[in-house]
Parts: sequence; structure tokens; C-alpha cells
Amino acid sequence: MTVPVLVFMGPAGTGKSTVAGMLAGRLGWDFQEGDDLHPAENVAKMASGHALNDDDRWPWLDRVAAWIDGQVASGRPGIITCSALKRTYRDVLRRDDVTFVLLMGDPKLVLDRLLRRQGHFMPPALLTSQFETLEFPDADEQAIHVDLDLTPGQQVQEVVDRLHLASTPS
Repeated sequence: MTVPVLVFMGPAGTGKSTVAGMLAGRLGWDFQEGDDLHPAENVAKMASGHALNDDDRWPWLDRVAAWIDGQVASGRPGIITCSALKRTYRDVLRRDDVTFVLLMGDPKLVLDRLLRRQGHFMPPALLTSQFETLEFPDADEQAIHVDLDLTPGQQVQEVVDRLHLASTPS
């Protein structure tokens, strides 16, 4: 039996944490906020307005991959957030049972969300660099795209419907 793990991906402000958390709650699956796995140096760098480079991201991606591997090894489905902006980053996370869920929409909408967000280390000034870095998943990647024009509840339902997901039995 395969153990599905979903990686909610996309630039900051697209609602990854909100939608992923709602879906995990609905399905009874484990949830990990990928930002919580960043080394302290990464958080400090972003909070000071500097974009991460690839060297900054590799240790973080290794931590995200380790969480995915732990879920699979324990036989528990899970959901994790991770920007996973480049294919090379997704390659670190890719497993047979991993599906990437790209939340994406108009960059102006995303910026508006970031400007209203409180208490997060990612400043809105770094959003442009995230959109410039984003490589949309290719057809050979196991990924779906969910539009930001939907409400978070509609986004959850779209993921459930498109991936044919069911709650984990208690």
C-alpha cells in the first residue's frame, strides 16, 4: 500500500499553510509547516530582506525530504508546505508517492495577501524574486495546479476531488 504525501508549493503568500492545514485537518493526515524546518540562518536572512540562494536552500530541502521519508517509513500520509520553486528543488523531494500541489494566481493578488499578512518572516519585497525563480512543474512531474481565485475551502475540495483523497481511518 502506498502512502501519499502532498507538498504544497508556490511563492510566499499563495496560501500554502492555510489550505494545506485545512486539508490535513479534513483528512486526518499529519501536517508539517515547511518554514519551521528552515535553519535559523535562513530565517534571519529572509527577515532582513535578502533572498535565499541555492546553497541556503539545500539543508532546508534535506530536512523537508527527511520529513517526507519519515511519513512514508511510518506508513502515515502527510502534507507539508515547501515553496519548491525550482525543478531541482522538487527533485530532492520527489518520491513515487509525492504529489506537488501548486497554488498559483495573479502576482498582484499574492502581493496584496503578503502585505496584509502579520507575523511572518518573509517580507513582501522578496516576492518578485520568488516569482522570477518559480519554474512551473513539467508534464512529467506528479503535480496539480490549483487557482487562487477559489476560496480556501474550494481549493481544499479541488485537491480532494482531483487526487481522489479520503480521510485516514482512526
